[in-house]
Amino acid sequence: MNPLPILRDSWFFFSRHLGAIALLCLPPLALESLSRQALRAVDGTQPSAGYDVLLGLLFYPLYTGSLILFLDSRSRGETPGTVRLWAGALGLWPRLALLTAITSLLIMLGMSLLVLPAIVVMVKLAFSEYLLVLRGMPPLPALRDSYRLTQGHFLQILALVLSTMLPLWLLGAWSSGWLGDDPAFLPSVLLDCAIGFVQLFASVAMFRLFMLIEEKS
Repeated sequence: MNPLPILRDSWFFFSRHLGAIALLCLPPLALESLSRQALRAVDGTQPSAGYDVLLGLLFYPLYTGSLILFLDSRSRGETPGTVRLWAGALGLWPRLALLTAITSLLIMLGMSLLVLPAIVVMVKLAFSEYLLVLRGMPPLPALRDSYRLTQGHFLQILALVLSTMLPLWLLGAWSSGWLGDDPAFLPSVLLDCAIGFVQLFASVAMFRLFMLIEEKS
C-alpha cells in the first residue's frame, strides 16, 4: 500500500477542513501550551518530563478524541457541531487518557532499551486510539487489536509515521535551540500551538490508513 496517495488524500482533507479543525482542536492545544508555559513561569525552569506527560494526559485525549470523531463524522457525510464533538471527546476522556498513559509508558520503556523498540511499539499501537474511539473498545483490547491489525503492514505504517512526524520532531528540536533556555512566553505558546496543530495532520493520515486496512481486513 503506497503511502503517497494516503498523504495526498489526507492533505486534501486537512486543507479543505482547516478552519473546522482549527476551531475544534486549537482551544485545547492552546490550553495545554498555556499550562506548560505557566508551569515554567512559576517554577522558573523548563517543566520536567513528568509534568509534560501529565499535561499530555489531560489535554491530548480531548483534541485527539474530538478530531477522530470529526474525521469519522465527515467520512459518513455528517457535520456535527464543535460542542457536540467536544462533549463526545469528554465522554471518552477517561478511557483515552488511560490508553495514552499505557502507550506512553510502553514507548518510554522501548526508548530506555533502544530507539528501535520504541519505533516498533509506536507502529504496532498506531491504531489503538481509533479502535477505542470508533469501535468502543476498552484500552487493553484496543491495544491488542491494534497489534493484530498492523500485522503485515509494518513498513507502510512506519513510512507514514516517519513522513509525517520526523519533520515535526526536527522542527521541535530546532525551535528549542532557537528559543534558547529562557524563551519568551508568547513566542513559546504560539510555536507550541503551531507544532501541535500541524501534528494533527499525522492523525488524519493515520485515520485514512486505518480505514483502508480495516476495510481490507
